Amino acid sequence: MSELDAPRTPMDALLGANRALDSGSRAARRPVALVIGSGFGGLGAAVRLAAKGYAVQVLEKLDAPGGRAYVHQREGHVFDAGPTIITVPQLFEELWALAGRKLADDIQLVNLDPFYRIRFDDGEVFNYSGDPDKMRAEVRRVSPDDAAGYERFMAEADHCYRLGFEALGAHAFDTLKDLATASPAIFRMRGWRSLHGMVASHIRHPKLRTALSLQSLLIGGNPFSVTCIYSLINALERKWGVHWAVGGTGALINGLVGLLERLGGQLQCNAEVRRIEVEHGRATGVTLANGERIAADLVVSNADTAWTYRHLIAPEHRRHWSNARVERGKYSMSLFVWYFGTRKRFADVPHHMMALGPRYKDLLTDIFRRHHLAEDFSLYLHRPTATDPSMAPPGHDTFYALAPVPHLDCGTDWPQFAETYRQAIQRRLEATVLPGLGEAITTSFVTTPQDFHDRLLSFKGAAFGLEPLLTQSAWFRPHNRSEDIDGLYMVGASTHPGAGVPGVLMSAKALDSVVPPARIWAQQRREQAAKAG
Repeated sequence: MSELDAPRTPMDALLGANRALDSGSRAARRPVALVIGSGFGGLGAAVRLAAKGYAVQVLEKLDAPGGRAYVHQREGHVFDAGPTIITVPQLFEELWALAGRKLADDIQLVNLDPFYRIRFDDGEVFNYSGDPDKMRAEVRRVSPDDAAGYERFMAEADHCYRLGFEALGAHAFDTLKDLATASPAIFRMRGWRSLHGMVASHIRHPKLRTALSLQSLLIGGNPFSVTCIYSLINALERKWGVHWAVGGTGALINGLVGLLERLGGQLQCNAEVRRIEVEHGRATGVTLANGERIAADLVVSNADTAWTYRHLIAPEHRRHWSNARVERGKYSMSLFVWYFGTRKRFADVPHHMMALGPRYKDLLTDIFRRHHLAEDFSLYLHRPTATDPSMAPPGHDTFYALAPVPHLDCGTDWPQFAETYRQAIQRRLEATVLPGLGEAITTSFVTTPQDFHDRLLSFKGAAFGLEPLLTQSAWFRPHNRSEDIDGLYMVGASTHPGAGVPGVLMSAKALDSVVPPARIWAQQRREQAAKAG
């Protein structure tokens, strides 16, 4: 029996068909694109490539799609592993349109009000929403003297949104010319300032400074060092809203898988990529952990870029992203996430809450600079059942409590310390917003920085790749088209434009500026082959 008669995987059938077509008519051959990882960035890239005519296969290490957006199901509770704040639905609508459908055909989005509640250590709360009048009232309630400053801040945030997100976000920074083109906009935004510094230039009250700068933590950035360009998050949320997808973010992941299959692409789970194959400076496919090799015309990595370069590509193929360059980067924080279900409902807790601890700047310095795991912490508390009761059994609640923590350079032995840390979080929640929590818990498990390293293959266990400093953003961030290897592309949180669901979807959209339609790609390859003799 020939190789074409007995393909090893469903994708081999497609590859075999392409080879058969190739032998008769090179013009009929569909270029093959492999996508490593099935997070939002990977699936977004896969849908876009399939719509452009590529034969697409997504390879996922885990037993189900999603990556950081994986879904855990325990005792009737549905736990979204990571992303929970959905904004810029237009980016999803674009993907659905590429497959000839409408987002509303498959997904019900609910607009949240407030977006999230910020609870300070003294118990005071700030309800952060997209309603301009409600936000003005909240600002005046906390500090009447900062009302005018708030208007100036939001005007500047809107400016950064237009220049940083709308103009630059979906365009790959591929050459120095791209940097030169963008530099005037970066200068106009005065991007060398920190986000907190920009907020502080308009706002005096410390609580308001915190409430208006902590958004960068959603993309792994320290407000005291991340570029002020990321004030665009404040404007982006106000413009597009913060939404919940009924059924959880897993519903969006499953919807994207459906779009991919509708366009003829495929998803293969339990398929960990061990190596990206490179020949004559070009990516030619991958080798899986089980030894299987899959050929391809181009490869897109939705895996962590530092992990991709450091562990999936042999050093001799990496002049730009050498081991030394990868290791001297400044990496984002990691996360400790406690997932738990309760047999009763805590009706006073909103869908999203930022429960802050006693320190702000010093805690972030411990996390980002000292790489020290402090005794105190701040939490993001997610209660999806506030909006969507289907996420838990009747009368129950589903939660996760997320604490920003240092990446693995802190040296914490997480397998040994995880339960101690979880108990500290439980005590804090019981003393503040979830009284009687201990008696109500029905299911419980955690994710630690070690899990980010071992399970999600994140370098240093950093949850967001390189920290989004000005010197590690845009052209200075790992490029969407590899600097080292032809036919290799990057999407996801750790490449341009950065983390967050809009960011990773924009990274997939950025491929449109560097990857041509399949028929043009095939023609270019034929011309290159002819010139080579």
